[in-house]
Amino acid sequence: MTSFGYFLACEEFTPRQLIDQARQAADAGFTRLAISDHFHPWNDEQGNSAFVWSMIGALSQATELPVTTLVTCPVMRLHPAVTAQAAATSSVLLGGRFALGVGTGEALNEHVHGDRWPSFDERADMLEEAVEVMRRLFTGRQVSHRGRHYTVDNARLYTAPEGPLPILVSAFGPKAAELAGRIGDGFVTMAPDEDAIARFRDAGGAGKPVVGGLKVCWGADRDAAVATAHRLWPTEQLPGELNQILPTPAHFEQASGLVTRDQVSESVPCGDDPDEHVSAVRAYVDAGFDEVYVGQIGPDQEAFFSAYRDKILPACSG
Repeated sequence: MTSFGYFLACEEFTPRQLIDQARQAADAGFTRLAISDHFHPWNDEQGNSAFVWSMIGALSQATELPVTTLVTCPVMRLHPAVTAQAAATSSVLLGGRFALGVGTGEALNEHVHGDRWPSFDERADMLEEAVEVMRRLFTGRQVSHRGRHYTVDNARLYTAPEGPLPILVSAFGPKAAELAGRIGDGFVTMAPDEDAIARFRDAGGAGKPVVGGLKVCWGADRDAAVATAHRLWPTEQLPGELNQILPTPAHFEQASGLVTRDQVSESVPCGDDPDEHVSAVRAYVDAGFDEVYVGQIGPDQEAFFSAYRDKILPACSG
């Protein structure tokens, strides 16, 4: 049975707003939370970039809902040993209700130390090694590791997870889906792509959860909602690998000049037609997702939570 969660966008909202949204999500009937991990927003209009590990600590005291990162990149900006410590503490604070979603990252967030931005194949190799290192550290035993990409010297997590800490692997292409099946405890993908899910399952992901979701813009005026989504999240419509290789919000703003309002209108559920929202969410259910996270674009959060509590979630759960 599919469970429905709310997506907390650290790029768009302040830390206090995110905490308030988490509480509203629980009251509206969402049963899980996901949260982004960004150093920069995608564009200046979004205007925020809260540190995800501080946010998870705060969420653990504000709500009883499970939390998943969608997604953390443990290969450059933070060493996998440091990511493992952050994830382990998060798991303890949340009483085991934490899952670590990981991926190969975007230059937007990972270039900030001035390191070379590697190719996807190299980043995938780094991610595989990072996952190995983190899993060993999660045991609470002392770890030393000298690999192709990382060195760990006599490290031990004294605050280790008290039970399983799932690592879910994000993928947006065939090779990445196969990697997720091979090394992940679950699969993260943001499109209801049955072929990608099948590839994940064939590569070792059979029986493992599939996690993903979508952004919407609920509002009484559909044209205004489309304008809001176009202003804040045009980057969702950028093609190919641009989201992985552009290094700054300014570059994303330049590329987003090619994205039209019509494209957003066709791709993002906007307005207050329940059927449009139900159809978009049900596409993930029908594709076989175990967890579907929905994020509301823009400031009209109360109307969104009210509508999803009363109209959308009951229709999607039935």
